[in-house]
Amino acid sequence: MLTITLKYFPVDSDVAFLNIKQTEVTQITGYLPIFYIHVGTSIFALLAGFTQFNSRILANKTHLHRAIGAIYVATIILFAAPSGFFIGCFANGGFYSKLSFIILAVLWFWFTLKAFIAIKNKNVTEHQKFMYRSFALTLSAITLRLWKVILVYLFQPAPMDVYQIIAWLGWIPNIILIELYLFKKFKS
Repeated sequence: MLTITLKYFPVDSDVAFLNIKQTEVTQITGYLPIFYIHVGTSIFALLAGFTQFNSRILANKTHLHRAIGAIYVATIILFAAPSGFFIGCFANGGFYSKLSFIILAVLWFWFTLKAFIAIKNKNVTEHQKFMYRSFALTLSAITLRLWKVILVYLFQPAPMDVYQIIAWLGWIPNIILIELYLFKKFKS
């Protein structure tokens, strides 16, 4: 993901994925800066999230967990999810792809906010549940690309067909898996 993200820097309007988004880049005010906000902040959320479930940090360095967690929450709520919502409105693949990315952005924002509210209310269990959900959606950046490689390799579908499928496969299996995990971990 870091390699993919670094392709976009220095900022350019005609690089990588943006090559197929030139209509949006040239005709939609704010698309390019909002796209870069999404790309630039989402990688921080991904990297920060990977540290948050480390048992050593959780047990011995709670101050570090809180600081990185604050970065994760602020990055998603203030930048990554709202920008994801915006660019989702212009997603390739038509209505259903757009719908998927919009739902993903809303859920990502909501789960992250719920996790933040839960910890502010000192409800650690709810905080953990919603952080797992939030990070499952953060990981959609990786799973979407993984599914794309798998589908193209196995079936060679048309590019827009791939996009319609991976828009949903990027996050639905993540949520199903995390809900199964949470059910097992927190069942009474």
